[in-house]
Amino acid sequence: MIYPSFFKERAAHKRADAAAFNAAEAAAARPIGAILIESGRLSFKDAERVLHLQKEQHASGLRFGEAAIRLGVVSPDDVKYALARQYGYPYLVKGDGKVSEELVAAYQPFGPQVESLRALRSQLMLRWFTGELDRRALAVVSPDAGEGRSRLTANLAVLFSQLGAHTLLIDADMRNPRQHELFNLTQRSGLSTVLSGRAEGGEVRRVPAFLDLSVVPAGPLPPNPAELLGRPLFGNFLDEMRQEFEVILIDTPAASDYADAQMICARAHGAVLAAHKNITRMAAAGELCSGLSQLGVGVVGSVLSEF
Repeated sequence: MIYPSFFKERAAHKRADAAAFNAAEAAAARPIGAILIESGRLSFKDAERVLHLQKEQHASGLRFGEAAIRLGVVSPDDVKYALARQYGYPYLVKGDGKVSEELVAAYQPFGPQVESLRALRSQLMLRWFTGELDRRALAVVSPDAGEGRSRLTANLAVLFSQLGAHTLLIDADMRNPRQHELFNLTQRSGLSTVLSGRAEGGEVRRVPAFLDLSVVPAGPLPPNPAELLGRPLFGNFLDEMRQEFEVILIDTPAASDYADAQMICARAHGAVLAAHKNITRMAAAGELCSGLSQLGVGVVGSVLSEF
């Protein structure tokens, strides 16, 4: 089935991506001092002090950020913020209200927790996201609710977009969806409207806070999620998205409670198992992996998290 409105939406996304890329290039041309001043992190008077110190230390090649930290007029985090802006790296400040602070990949990109998530991203790139069309979608599953599956999926989506991959996050949990809350989106339309044949073109939402990330929220909660996911429309929709996006991450309902997750994984062709320390039952996780393998789903690996 063809979704002409989605093609129009994607064309708009690509224009927005080009504009964002041009803005990122413009930011890269700006010196760190200008970025710090514009963001209110550095005063003109202190900037002059920094420049004076740089002039004094010219022989040592002292950088602006290093000099500013040495003088105590900015913090190391302020310099990291400016560098992120200079290199076009999406980096948000706590309290800006754009997206949930559960997205640590956006708010704390230099912390050890996010470094672990980057290691996971690297593994997924090596094991699954290798460029082939049938390896562009990956479902994130867990046996039960409350195991951090949605949060993990959202943070991975942010990280892939930070890498420059054209990334789509689909909330296929049409029972207890969370992605619209994490990314501050409405549920007016989404996956449920696509699968019920009522798509109007606003289902794929560009997230302005990031350079290359779009989200399909779950949409209005339907009375028959399993039946909707079992329709050919879901497979057709994923096939179209594979043509447009390099990385597609799919959030799923708890696998032990509903058959939805297995159907989603079968359509995606691949899955990664999310487990939470001291919460996930290992027997349930093993049973889920075994069941998916029997369906021919490529289980890429498992993730044990504490967040």
